[in-house]
Amino acid sequence: MGPNATASDNERVYAQHLQNKLYPDHTYSVVSGGEPLAIPDLTWEQLKQFHATHYHPSNARFFTYGDLPLEQHLKQIEEEALSKFERINPNTEVPPQPHWSSPREDHVTCSPDALAPDPARQNTLCVSYLLGDITDTFEGFTLSLLSSLMISGPNSPFYKALIEPNIGTDFSSVVGYDGSTKEASFSIGLQGMAEEDTERVKQIISQTINNIIESGFEEERIDALLHKIEIQMKHQSTNFGLSLASNVLNMSKRLELLAAQSKTQDASCLPALKVSDIEPTIPVTPVQISTAGTAQFFVPVQYCEQPTNGLVYFRAMCSLNTLPEDLRLYVPLFCSVVTKMGCGGLDYRQQSQQMELRTGGMSVSTQVVPDSTQLDMYEQGVLLSSSCLERNLPHMFHLWSDIFNNPHFDEVEHLRVLVMMSAQELANGISYSGHMYAMTRAGRHLTPAGDLNETLGGMEQVKFMKRVAELSDLSQVIRTLVRIKKHLLNPDNMRCAINTTPQKMSDTAAQLESFMKDVADNRKERKPVRSNIIERPLDPSDVSGLSRKLISEQNFQPCQMKTFFQLPFPVHFISESIRTVPFSHQDYASLCILARMMTAKFLHGEIREKGGAYGGGARMGGGLFSFYSYRDPNSVQTLSAFRRGVDWAKSGQFTQQDIDEAKLSVFSAVDSPVAPADKGMGRFLSGVTDEMKQSHRERLFAVTHQSLVEVAERYLGVGQRTCGVAILGPENEAIKKDPSWIVK
Repeated sequence: MGPNATASDNERVYAQHLQNKLYPDHTYSVVSGGEPLAIPDLTWEQLKQFHATHYHPSNARFFTYGDLPLEQHLKQIEEEALSKFERINPNTEVPPQPHWSSPREDHVTCSPDALAPDPARQNTLCVSYLLGDITDTFEGFTLSLLSSLMISGPNSPFYKALIEPNIGTDFSSVVGYDGSTKEASFSIGLQGMAEEDTERVKQIISQTINNIIESGFEEERIDALLHKIEIQMKHQSTNFGLSLASNVLNMSKRLELLAAQSKTQDASCLPALKVSDIEPTIPVTPVQISTAGTAQFFVPVQYCEQPTNGLVYFRAMCSLNTLPEDLRLYVPLFCSVVTKMGCGGLDYRQQSQQMELRTGGMSVSTQVVPDSTQLDMYEQGVLLSSSCLERNLPHMFHLWSDIFNNPHFDEVEHLRVLVMMSAQELANGISYSGHMYAMTRAGRHLTPAGDLNETLGGMEQVKFMKRVAELSDLSQVIRTLVRIKKHLLNPDNMRCAINTTPQKMSDTAAQLESFMKDVADNRKERKPVRSNIIERPLDPSDVSGLSRKLISEQNFQPCQMKTFFQLPFPVHFISESIRTVPFSHQDYASLCILARMMTAKFLHGEIREKGGAYGGGARMGGGLFSFYSYRDPNSVQTLSAFRRGVDWAKSGQFTQQDIDEAKLSVFSAVDSPVAPADKGMGRFLSGVTDEMKQSHRERLFAVTHQSLVEVAERYLGVGQRTCGVAILGPENEAIKKDPSWIVK
C-alpha cells in the first residue's frame, strides 16, 4: 500500500493492521510503502543502502514472453544489466512466522463513514488464520478451493451463517484465502455490524468451521467449482503468456488497479520504437450481421468467428428507451439482483448453483454509449453477458429464458441482503475510485449521456442506494423492479452478439433462435416508444451495422456547475470536465494526444511531484476533455494547475519528441491486444466500425504541433470552454464561503 493510502480509508487501514498483527515478527509487520509519520526519519544513507541491495539484479526476476527467440533476450539482459554488477546476497529471504500458543486479539479505531448503509452499525470484525508456506503449490491450490467453498455465493456455509441473518452488511473487506504473503492466510469476518454483536459473530464463525469439519460439502458444489476452474483455464485473456509466467513463480499482484490507471506510461524506456514503426492500418475483424426470430418479430445479431478455445460468449443489449423517467435510478439495482433472486422453477440458491455448474457467469450491467457523431445523441441500455463451455450452451440459454419469462423478485429478505451488500460496496468504492466519481459528476451537465452516467453510476446512485438500504419496507422497491423488467427484458428492444469458433457457430445460432422464440411467445403488448428516438435501420449492407436505438436530445442546454461533496477523507478527489467533440470529429485525435502529452509533460509534475497527490492528469473520451487528481492534499490549488496546463499547451512550449512520446503512448492503448471473447465488441456496443477506427488512426498519425495548440485554444481556453467541476473531500471553508459552489 502506498504512503498516502494508509490513513485514507477504513478498509485499507483495516487490511494493513490485520497483516501487521498476523505476522508481527518480520517484514509483514510494517507498512510496505512506509508509515507516513516515520518517512521523514529516513536518512539519505539508509535510502541509498536499501536501493543498492533490494533494487539489485541479485534480487530480481526477469520475465519475457512472446514469439521472439529467448537467446537474444538473455544476451541483452547479460550485456546491459547483469555484466555491470557483482552477485551479492541481498538477504531478502522472508523467515516463517513463529506460531503462537493461543489466539490474539487487536482493536483498531478509524473515522466514521458518512455513506455507510447504517450509520449506527460501522464495526468490522475479522478472524484470520495463518496457513502453510505458498511454495507448497498443491496445498495452496487445495486451500484456495476450500476457501471458495466456504464463502463464495449463497450456497456457502458462511454466507448462510453470517450474511443472511443480516447481522452486518457484507463480508469484511479482507476475506478468504490470501496467498500474497510467504505464508498464506485465511480470513473470515463481517463489516457493517454493531459493536454489541462482536461475541455473537465470533461464536458463529467457530461454530460454522466446526460444522464444515463435521459435514463437509455437497458433491455438486465441488463440481461447480472445478467447472469454474476449467472455464478460467480455457478463457484467453490478453496477457495469457505473462499471467502463466507469473503463476509459475507464485508472484502476488500488490499492484493497485488505480495506481496502474493513473501512472504515466514512460515511452522513453522504449528507445527503439518510433512513430514510423507503428502499423499504418489495423487488421479488419470480420463479422456477420443477421437476425434471429420469426417473420413478425426479429432481433439483430452479430456473429463473430474467433478461436475461443471451446467457449461461447453471448451478449445482448436491451434498450432503456421505453423506461419511464422515475424508474431510472433503480436500474443499477435491477441489474445487480436480476440474476441473483431465482427464476423459473429455481430459488436463488438453486439458480446460483446452476449458473456455477453450467456457465462462466451471467451478468447484467448498465450501458450509456455516446454517439460517435453527435454529442447530444446516445444509446441507453443494459448489457446481458454470459459465457459457457460449448457443451452447456442449451443450459445457458435456458437460464436466460427463465430470467426473461419468470424472474423472482418476491424474496424480500434475500433482496434486503443484496441491497445492503450493494450499498456497502458503493460506499467502500469511493475511497478507491473517487476521481472517477468526481469526473462523472463534473460531466453531468455537459452532455445528455453525462447526465445519465451520473444517475446510473455517480454520487447520485451512491446516495440513492444508501436511501434504499435505510428503508424498513422494501415492497415498493419490489414493485418497481417488476415494472422495470417489463421494459428491459423485452425482445422488441434487443440486439445480440455471439463470439465462438467457426465449427460451433451454426449450432449456437440455432440455440439463440429457439431462445428468442421462447421469450417472444411470452412477451406482453408493445409499449409506445418515446418520440425523440432515432433508429439506425437494420440493413446488413449498412456500414453502421446493427440497428441502434439512439436517443437525441436536440434541446439539451449544457451548463457550468461546480459541486463540492464534503466527505470524511483527509484527501481530495478533483475533476474538471470540458465539453468538446465526438469521436468522429477531426479534432478528437488532437485532443487525445493533447491529454496524454499534458499528463506526462505538465500535470504529473505539478499535481503529483509538486502537489503531493497520488496521481493526476487529463483524459479524452465521450465528448469530454477531463482533468482529474487522485488522493490529493490540495483542492482549489489543483484547479489552477489544470488552468496552467491549458496555458502551457496554448503557449506551445513542447517539443516534437514530447508529441511523439504521447503518440506512442496513445497507440499502445489503441493497439493493445483484444481477447477472442471481445473481438467485434467495440462495433457491437458503440457502432464504431473498422473503417471509423482506421480514420481515427490516420488522424492520430497526422496530429501536429500546430493542431495541438489550436485545439487547446479552441476548446480549453477560458472564453471558449463550457465546463463542470467536482471535488470530493474534507470540509473546506473557502469553498463554503464561495457562492459559485454547490456544497453537498
